[in-house]
Amino acid sequence: MLDLRTTKNPRGLGERIGNALTYVVKMRYLYLMCIPGLIYLFIFHYMPMYGVIIAFKDFSYTKGIVGSKWLGFSYFARVFSTKDFFACFKNSIVLSLLRLAINTPIPILLALMVNEIGNMAYKRIAQTVMYLPHFISWVAIAGITITFLSETEGLVNLMIKRATGRTVPFLSSAGMFRGLIISTSIWKEAGWGTIIYLAALSGINPELYEAATIDGANRFQKVWYISLTGIASTISILLILNIGSIMNNGFEQIYMFQNPLNIATSEVFETYIYKVGLKNTEFSYSTAVGLFKSVVNAVFVIIANRGARALGQATFY
Repeated sequence: MLDLRTTKNPRGLGERIGNALTYVVKMRYLYLMCIPGLIYLFIFHYMPMYGVIIAFKDFSYTKGIVGSKWLGFSYFARVFSTKDFFACFKNSIVLSLLRLAINTPIPILLALMVNEIGNMAYKRIAQTVMYLPHFISWVAIAGITITFLSETEGLVNLMIKRATGRTVPFLSSAGMFRGLIISTSIWKEAGWGTIIYLAALSGINPELYEAATIDGANRFQKVWYISLTGIASTISILLILNIGSIMNNGFEQIYMFQNPLNIATSEVFETYIYKVGLKNTEFSYSTAVGLFKSVVNAVFVIIANRGARALGQATFY
């Protein structure tokens, strides 16, 4: 993208605009390819922002968004005075931090291991087997998991009961819920996450590995000093994106495994907003909760971006 501030010998606004137009004409096909994405972004991400104002109104079906009465920050005051909200906030942030700490390094390790496979046939098979679960829906994943872990008829519990005489409440225990969510998300998405890292690894110059071999570096040293260094910018960008969605835990997965017995740890923002907003039709209150969640995500992505810049890693701006 052209940076007008770095244009050589700027002689005024007219020249800078002329240089920008020249660049746009030169790269016109790239800009044309961006148009469908920009249209999608505008329709599905920017236009709905208009509805956010109902968080500040006493929304009524009959009066509509414009005609509804302004209440200011009344719903936000209610948000921060509700015990359920703070329990939900705690569950969301704890689960998100666990995901960030456990799920982030696993695709990197898988990509590094797959990259070390010399036989291309085995390498392709390994890639396919790893990212195939990504195409299975969370409903099917939940069905498979319940089939194996059910306390009454699950295969795993039948084996445990035969060995110990008791069963383990994998699905109904509040203490085991976070482990269940993290393990199933690793199973479903870890392989898919390796695709980006493998693409980044393929861009590393092979001569660097040859030079390291001549210098006497072993395989671990080549991975540490060449492979990881080569994908550091990719790791930085993806980490910033993950931190920027730290309050998002995904509705489908949580809802599929949630039940009254594990509600103490399974109630996160997605399920809370669904129940309060759609089931109880408290649209203004649920919008206030959603807006708070979005603001927290925005703050985290700014902090992560500045932290990465301070460390000399790739950033968005």
